[in-house]
Amino acid sequence: MSFINDLSELLTILNLIMSICLRVNYICPFTTVFMEFKKIAKDLQSKARAGEITTDHGKIETPIFMPVGTVASVKGVHQRELKNDINPDIILGNTYHLYLRPQTSILEKAGGLHKFMNWDRNILTDSGGYQVYSLSANRKIKEEGVKFKSHIDGSMHLFTPENVMEIQRSIGADIIMAFDECTPYPCDYNYAKRSMNMTHRWLERCLEHLKKTPFKYDYSQAFFPIVQGSTYKDLRQQSAEYIANVGAEGNAIGGLSVGEPAEEMYAMTDVVCEILPEDKPRYLMGVGTPINILENIALGVDMFDCVMPTRNARNGMLFTAHGTINIKNKKWADDFSPIDDMGITFVDTDYSKAYLKHLFSVNELLGKQIATIHNLGFYLWLVREARRHIIAGDFRYWKDKMVKQMDKRL
Repeated sequence: MSFINDLSELLTILNLIMSICLRVNYICPFTTVFMEFKKIAKDLQSKARAGEITTDHGKIETPIFMPVGTVASVKGVHQRELKNDINPDIILGNTYHLYLRPQTSILEKAGGLHKFMNWDRNILTDSGGYQVYSLSANRKIKEEGVKFKSHIDGSMHLFTPENVMEIQRSIGADIIMAFDECTPYPCDYNYAKRSMNMTHRWLERCLEHLKKTPFKYDYSQAFFPIVQGSTYKDLRQQSAEYIANVGAEGNAIGGLSVGEPAEEMYAMTDVVCEILPEDKPRYLMGVGTPINILENIALGVDMFDCVMPTRNARNGMLFTAHGTINIKNKKWADDFSPIDDMGITFVDTDYSKAYLKHLFSVNELLGKQIATIHNLGFYLWLVREARRHIIAGDFRYWKDKMVKQMDKRL
């Protein structure tokens, strides 16, 4: 009886300690982070699923596309337009760029990225691994981390698993990513294996640092490790198993959409999704075209990001449900029909194709803004339609029809 009483007292003390820890914001990852993922429906003819992620900043309905807000701004779009017209549940920020400008000291003074940019919904930050990968001529990768030269002023910097976790604490995103190495394509097997193993060792260092590091703001941060392994099936399997065993709140798939054929991307995604746990969200990083997104939803992916809708918009390329429009083409000069009569944003019906073509021909900034809002609106419409059809039970039929329609030049 005395043993039972002692045990009861011990549990009471432990609960009290945990309560105090929560109040002082000293929280260990994977035990007290507030993030939930709930599956709503699953397609019977594919691996597509509809779900719901909940964080301290609200709900994220999946599948979801995250507009890229590289430097605390989705290029050319006011936050009011982003919220009211495009209406994403979550956007993405870039650790590398935010670290260089405005720098973490400014973000901390502002109270984190949410307050700095006046965005009260969810934010995910990447770890800077992809940006470092893209600086191949100006960086050196070692076990310690990555030394790189700033693209802004040539100054030298070091990213390690530890300081990248610290930077993301300061940025204050709701979902933060492990520091990894993104391998190029093509990549030989031995290099891919060495890189994957180092990414796993870096992951352990990320985890150790997070255990010692309190949240910096009045909400928690979920953590996603990243599967690597290039386009080698056995490496992808090894990496997916390793990452699944970490037990994080969600999991990411990196190292794809770096130049490999779409069939290779789909094959690797399929391999990984077979292993990553069903009860955690899956994020495919940096993907991609509207067709890529639908095909990867069918393989079980829940979250996407890509600069394509904004970058292509600035070059006059518009995505629609019926195909792609190059608004710079002469054929649109006297087409006074709406930009997209099926579009969900105000620009789609407020402006004509002829007017938008004119804005591009005179290099008017408004043209790029209109095209950006349209493309982002289309991407969000696409993933929400996918969700609706998953729930309705006819996703596979709808997806196949949409892929044929969108694979056209109008």
